[in-house]
Amino acid sequence: MEKKITIYHGSKQIVGVPVFGEGKKNNDFGLGFYCTESNDLAKEWAVSSLRDGFSNRYTIDTEYLKILNLNSPDYTILNWIAVLMEHRLFSIKTPVARRAKRYLIENFSVNVNAYDLIVGYRADDSYFDYAEAFVNNGITVEQLARAMQLGKLGEQIVVKSQFAFSKIKYEGFEIAYKDTYYTLRKSRDDDANKTYLKILEEEADGLYIQDIMRGGIKNDDPRIPRNPFK
Repeated sequence: MEKKITIYHGSKQIVGVPVFGEGKKNNDFGLGFYCTESNDLAKEWAVSSLRDGFSNRYTIDTEYLKILNLNSPDYTILNWIAVLMEHRLFSIKTPVARRAKRYLIENFSVNVNAYDLIVGYRADDSYFDYAEAFVNNGITVEQLARAMQLGKLGEQIVVKSQFAFSKIKYEGFEIAYKDTYYTLRKSRDDDANKTYLKILEEEADGLYIQDIMRGGIKNDDPRIPRNPFK
């Protein structure tokens, strides 16, 4: 990552001064200021079917920031899922899913609060559904990895620490028009879901979460896909 980067925050409002400690604690990586290096992606995240939004633009100096990149080869898809399990509200439908949540957090989670800046993929609705299906023993980790590649997930940058917030400089905004960007977001999501349904029809030969728990599989196991998003 370069020393100084430009990031965008998609929102229904103009955010001139991001405030440390505000926001939803049940976001992907907990409390933080969620941004992206893509202006177009920020505009997709900013709109709904009923309203326009705003893409707020900032620069941030990363030189002295401690950065966690969950998309690097150092981490597996289950590191990402485990972090989601700690922060997002999952539908836990079975005893297997309850055990899975504990197992994933104990063996694959990463302490995101130890970092100033987090790089990782955003769990939009479809991708969150895929993660839930995996945790509920409905798909294999290989099917999950394939599904996560379908709709070209957007990479998000999350400003976590008070120190990192002090490095943000507001640069302006652009209007995100719903007629353009909601259509783009929905089209990407629909295409991903169609392909996902085809994956489900295929014979699954791989590791379900129950297999992973029974086998005591850990993060260094070569059968767990690493950084499948690229």
